[in-house]
Amino acid sequence: MLTTPLAASGLLDPAGLLHSFGPWALLGVAVVVFIESGVLFPFLPGDSLLVTAAIIGPSLGLSPWAVAVVAAVAAVAGDQAGYTLGRRFGRRLFTPDARVLRTSRLEEAERFFHRYGPVALVLGRFVPVVRTYVPLAAGVAALSYRWFVGWNVLGGVLWAFGLTLVGVLLGDVPLVAGHVDVLAIVLVALSVVPIAVSAWLRWRRARSAAAVAPVG
Repeated sequence: MLTTPLAASGLLDPAGLLHSFGPWALLGVAVVVFIESGVLFPFLPGDSLLVTAAIIGPSLGLSPWAVAVVAAVAAVAGDQAGYTLGRRFGRRLFTPDARVLRTSRLEEAERFFHRYGPVALVLGRFVPVVRTYVPLAAGVAALSYRWFVGWNVLGGVLWAFGLTLVGVLLGDVPLVAGHVDVLAIVLVALSVVPIAVSAWLRWRRARSAAAVAPVG
């Protein structure tokens, strides 16, 4: 779950984050996307950062398509890092009570991966938190590297260019362009929805399992 210190740090304010990067905005986008994609810290505003960068990029001297290219490269590299960690360390990185590297999150990503196979690397790219753990699950499952690379590149490119295009289109809407801060809040809220739904479903399953468990 998103923590108060994280929110207070400004990491969930994509516009403020981009302005804080100053002349290093492109590098900042790359670092955020890389970390969120595969360095096992999923609570960063990857989706909203790209959309916001496409909208306010021109005022920061950024081409939206430069943002898309940099984000795609960072996303692919981040997934590569996650896959490598999964192949090398497997489940040893995770513990049941950890705040970030929690076993339940890996297990959820593994279920997602086993359900969709390598296509999960594309589908999971569009689901916050899941996109951080799916490459790791692919590594744990020892997915063929040849298969991993192809699906990883496809997912990273579709995600980066797709969200940048959304930002470009929204930037032409005066109401949106004039209220980027509100849009960022909405995008972050939408990003949290899959996390909340997943947590609720886990709670329901645990409650049902407890209800049917034999007493004594």
